[in-house]
Amino acid sequence: MTKEIITVKNLRVAYGDFVLFDDINFAVNEQDIFIIMGASGCGKSSMLRVLTGLVTPVKGSVLIDGKNFSKADDVQKNEIMKECGVMYQSGALFSSMTLKENVMMPLELYTTYNKKEIEELASYKLALTGLAGFDDFYPSEISGGMKKRAALARALALDPKILYCDEPSAGLDPISSKRLDDLILELNGSLKTTFVIVTHELQSIFSIGTNSIYLNGKVKNITGRGNPSELLKNPPNAEIYEFLTRGTKK
Repeated sequence: MTKEIITVKNLRVAYGDFVLFDDINFAVNEQDIFIIMGASGCGKSSMLRVLTGLVTPVKGSVLIDGKNFSKADDVQKNEIMKECGVMYQSGALFSSMTLKENVMMPLELYTTYNKKEIEELASYKLALTGLAGFDDFYPSEISGGMKKRAALARALALDPKILYCDEPSAGLDPISSKRLDDLILELNGSLKTTFVIVTHELQSIFSIGTNSIYLNGKVKNITGRGNPSELLKNPPNAEIYEFLTRGTKK
C-alpha cells in the first residue's frame, strides 16, 4: 500500500496582492520521483520554496510525513527538515571548503557523531554519488556535472527521507545530464529516497519521473497530473501536450 509522504491541501501563495497560485492540492507518495513542471514563471521554484519552508502560504497546509509543516514553529520546522535534503540549482557549494568539508557541514551541525565518523560518512556520501577520490578537491577544481554530484552528496548527508532538487540538470551537457538522471534513479531504488524535482528538461522528466504535476501560471492552478509518459499519451489539454512535445501543437 502506497503512503503519502507529502500532502498539499488548499494551498494559496501570494506576494502582496499578486496571487501566484490558489487552491492547490496534490500528494507525493513514498519513493516517488515527483516532477513539478510547467512553463517559465508558473511558480515551480516558488512551490519548492513552500515545500522547504522558505515561503509561508497565505492559506492551506503542507503535511510532511503526517506533520503540519506549514503551521509548525521554527524549532519544529528544523526537526522536520532534518529528514529532508535540498539540492540547489547552482549547487550552492562553499567555494572555500573541499568537497568533503561541504558534505561534513550538515553532519557537524545536526548529528552527535565524532570527527572520524563524520569524515567517514562524508567520504561515503561522495563515493555514493560517484566522487570517490575527490574528497580534497575544491568546487573550482571540478566540472559542472561533478559539482551537481557533490551538491547531491551534501543533500544526502543526513540520510533524508525526501530530497528536493531545483533544476538539477540545468547547465549540463546531455551526457552529464543523463548520468545525473541515472544516479537519481539508482539512489531512489537503493536508498528508497523520495525525490521532488523541479525541472523543464524533457529527457529527465520522461526518464526518471514516476508522477508529476503541471502548474499553469494563467489559471494559477494544476492543469495536469500523473506519470509524465501517460500525460504524453493522453494529454488533458493542448498546453500540456505542447509542453511535453517542445512546442508541437495537437
